Amino acid sequence: MSSKQVQADWFPIGEKRARVVLRRVVPRIRDAVRGEKDPSVTTIARRSRSPFRVLVSTVISARTRDEVTGEASGRLFARASTPEDMARLTERQIGKLIFPAGFYNQKAKSIRALSRKIISGFNGKVPDTIEGLLELPGVGRKTANLVITLAFGKPGICVDTHVHRVSNRLGVVATRNPAETEFALRMVLPKEHWIEINDLLVMYGKAVCTPVSPFCTGCRIRRDCRQAGVTRTR
Repeated sequence: MSSKQVQADWFPIGEKRARVVLRRVVPRIRDAVRGEKDPSVTTIARRSRSPFRVLVSTVISARTRDEVTGEASGRLFARASTPEDMARLTERQIGKLIFPAGFYNQKAKSIRALSRKIISGFNGKVPDTIEGLLELPGVGRKTANLVITLAFGKPGICVDTHVHRVSNRLGVVATRNPAETEFALRMVLPKEHWIEINDLLVMYGKAVCTPVSPFCTGCRIRRDCRQAGVTRTR
């Protein structure tokens, strides 16, 4: 199958229509989540303005409840908030500080390794490109995009499970995994919404478009939503 055929399959309503729908629904989602608590990593980014803290807290956040991410990150940064300080800790020390984050031992290994790589390969500074970030141990596209957007204010689309689920339910894309969703959204999501889309859909995915039995009755974007894959609603 050619790349053009694959890309065509990503857009069940067509690229042009997908752009129109997204341009219409993103402001409604923004209004709907006004007053909701920001994700922990976003809060850390705003308070610290530290690319390293954003990077490490994003690593901790994978498969971890948001409140646990915030608490674990706080404990860790109280001990080490720079690559140099982090590299001096052992994996065991880092793991104890971020417990009970999911897969805390593996994350501790990645956090120490990426800290050493930043020192040896990037002069102690977190790289400000996706390509550079992907060179760091334990960093994938989701983490790289979030660091690019939150820490450096550069255009990127961070796709986690919420962004993947809501985008596919809405029907603007039909993708099999977050990586495909990222590249599909890059083609149809207006660029002015790239940086904010992760926060918006994370909050909307938790409050309204929940994984099981979403709250479709009061949904602000129901008229534009195809409810793809939804079998039960509230």
